[in-house]
Amino acid sequence: MSGIHLGVLDLIPIPSGSTAADALRNTIDLAQQTERFGYTRYWFAEHHLNPGVAGTSPAVVLALTASATSTIRIGSGAVQLGHRTAMSTVEEFGLIDALHPGRLDLGLGRSGGRPPGRTEGPLPTTIPVVDGRAPNGLRIPPRFSFEHLVGSPRFLAQQHLLRQPDARAQDYGEQVDDILALLRGDYRSRDGIDVHAVPGEGADVEVWILGSSGGQSAEVAGRNGLRFVANYHVSPATVLEAAEGYRAAFQPSDHLDKPYVSVSADVVVAEDDETARELAAGYGPWVRSIRTAEGAIPFPTPAEARAHPWTEEDRALVADRVDTQFVGSPARVADQLEQLQEATGADELIITTITHDHADRVRSYQLLAEEWHGR
Repeated sequence: MSGIHLGVLDLIPIPSGSTAADALRNTIDLAQQTERFGYTRYWFAEHHLNPGVAGTSPAVVLALTASATSTIRIGSGAVQLGHRTAMSTVEEFGLIDALHPGRLDLGLGRSGGRPPGRTEGPLPTTIPVVDGRAPNGLRIPPRFSFEHLVGSPRFLAQQHLLRQPDARAQDYGEQVDDILALLRGDYRSRDGIDVHAVPGEGADVEVWILGSSGGQSAEVAGRNGLRFVANYHVSPATVLEAAEGYRAAFQPSDHLDKPYVSVSADVVVAEDDETARELAAGYGPWVRSIRTAEGAIPFPTPAEARAHPWTEEDRALVADRVDTQFVGSPARVADQLEQLQEATGADELIITTITHDHADRVRSYQLLAEEWHGR
């Protein structure tokens, strides 16, 4: 699979018993190590109000990482536009590009700007899913509903603290159009005023759209001829419709002449299956904390994870994510990633790995790279 490149998506997880500073130092080290292992991209997610995640500002961490690496592409996976303006986004990435030209990926997401209660229903796909499996055997679980989170006090507090005042009024597609115009240098205000972002205008950044369904994000990416990421690690139930929706909407542009899709996956690799399962034990409690609106907890040790008192409701809450995490030996996980790539037609894959110990996380990426590049 040497023709399918692997990238890294880093949430900057904080393991239990450590600090955000520890997590950030680990992130810089992991970026340097994965650059050496042959990964082509290193992206940072944006998450807020999570005790166990330090990735609140992709641009800030990108500036630090750019100076600590030299060849790997670095980017956001993704900047949430409901939390930032188009101008601030272009200026932040323009600042980094000024010192590190040609290495930046500007991944844009829409989660922060989604009005409460607004969800996208299932969209049609030509790929049949039978008994929870795609034709090649890839697991496609039932769709998970986030409706229980929308009205929670924590969700509402987060929206109050983070949402831009005009996020409800401006459509996501318009926000993306503004960013593209500011990068090109042809932005005009509603009153016809020229506005120029310096630094930012003319920045050599690669723009991506990240999406979890075949809805607006896929349509915006396709309509603008941009690269697209289908998030199997966030919403495995909708990865096929996301990739297919993007391709159906795609129009050639100055950026691309044909669709280009990356697909994300949660992965833990160790020398053998049993060790990998032990290292991944904390994943279930960690996902549960997110889906109960607690905010991501510091990532547990295997012993802490085993001590978690599970209910049937808890297991159902995390089943789709736990069942679609790729855990095992290098050969087993590489086989599963090949299956994901085949089912989605992905042009590349982006890997997110969380373990409690940093050394195990580094080793997971190393083992996967060695197996993948040797095929």
